[in-house]
Amino acid sequence: MYTTPTCGYCKAAKAFFKEKGQTYTEYDITQDDARAEEAVRKSGQMGVPVIDIDGQIIVGFDQPKISQALGL
Repeated sequence: MYTTPTCGYCKAAKAFFKEKGQTYTEYDITQDDARAEEAVRKSGQMGVPVIDIDGQIIVGFDQPKISQALGL
């Protein structure tokens, strides 16, 4: 999950993953230019969060898409 510290949707996505018992790796793109570029390359967008679930890219906190990708 590519995030920024001030992003409300990032916080919501992280809380959702935690609530559902799902582990994730977080990349703070404000601290890592290479990860920021990677997020843009994967998503084609500048927004966060960018969530990569087994190659399925979800931009933003789209709970239905995240749930489906996680098989919940």
